[in-house]
Amino acid sequence: MKNLNQSKTKGETSRPGVQPVAANQPDLVKLGKAAAQVALESADQAAPLATGKAAPAAPLATGKAAPAAPKSRRHILLRLGPYSLRLGLRSLVVALALLVLLTVVAVASVSTGAYPVSPAQVSAAVFGYGQEDSYARYFVTQVRAPRIATAMLVGAALGLSGALFQAVSGNPLGSPDIIGFTTGAATGALVAIILVGASPLGVSLGAIAGGVGAAALVYMLAWKNGITGNRLVLVGIGLAAVEHALNKLLIVRAPLANAQQAAQWQAGSLNDANWAWLAWLALALVVLTPALACLTRPLSTLALGDELAHGLGTRVQATRSGALAVGVTLVALATAVTGPIAFVALAAPHLARRASGAAGVNLTNSALMGATLVVVADFVAQRALSPTQLAVGVVTATMGGLYLVLFLVLQWRKGI
Repeated sequence: MKNLNQSKTKGETSRPGVQPVAANQPDLVKLGKAAAQVALESADQAAPLATGKAAPAAPLATGKAAPAAPKSRRHILLRLGPYSLRLGLRSLVVALALLVLLTVVAVASVSTGAYPVSPAQVSAAVFGYGQEDSYARYFVTQVRAPRIATAMLVGAALGLSGALFQAVSGNPLGSPDIIGFTTGAATGALVAIILVGASPLGVSLGAIAGGVGAAALVYMLAWKNGITGNRLVLVGIGLAAVEHALNKLLIVRAPLANAQQAAQWQAGSLNDANWAWLAWLALALVVLTPALACLTRPLSTLALGDELAHGLGTRVQATRSGALAVGVTLVALATAVTGPIAFVALAAPHLARRASGAAGVNLTNSALMGATLVVVADFVAQRALSPTQLAVGVVTATMGGLYLVLFLVLQWRKGI
């Protein structure tokens, strides 16, 4: 019997095609996963019956055609060799509308004022043909044209910086006005005016240094194994409060003449616009344009969350640092030219995003919206209470405050 049992066991284990169970464990794992998937599908199909609701009938069983998939938003695709650019049709229409509005307001600003200038005189002054008027040429080329061009470039810089900061922080209130970078630039300018007694060039350089210094301080205080949007905004708000207090202290302790100059600079004005500062600002925008183009795609992935953006190949911290550097440079230069112009950086990206309906950073429309807001605000500041003229920062602060209240009310109604 013992030999017989041994022979049976030996025969069973030596049969061709028969393998130990342990050798088929991968197949068993696959079979187990398939069984679990079938069980889940069966549970999903049985769930409506368990709740007393009828399961939705399949399209073929009801005899009705399946609903068509929603059409994707129409786009225009431009190709140049290996490169391609996809433009949303609605975004393109919004950009063209903003360009038209910007042109109309600019022409109205050049033509109207204490010395009215006709379109023919404007053409003669700008292009040098037709009947030329020396007074018209002076007002157009030396007073109004640099003012309007400066308003366009400053507005574009503020709109771009606001879009960058909101994308980096992932917060709709993440703008240089709220985070404290604009206030830091104002602190640097006030130090130059009150403590140093600097020239206009020195004041502008002080504003740039103050903006960069505030950004560096916020970055260092907010760093903890990287930068997160909420921590950046909270640290920036706290630093902005300290800078506001310091600015008030400087003005209160300053001599009367310096205090008046500082208060005038803080209002944000285009009265000192000239071609020299305009050239520097235009050069900065041209130099930073390639960096903005490179940041567009990585910043769009940041909206998906840090982990998913990292999984898609985005260098999260490098993208945030680069965007912060470009945004701080833009807002510091804009503030150095005109003084702090409030709420444009906050409102322009929101308005551009709502008008175009496009997700992502939307830098082009943000720049156009910022330029339009500043030009319109300057036109209102000069013509609304004529002959009395207001600082453009007063008008933008009023418009921006109303927009902020409206935005918060809409968010509250949505339950956010």
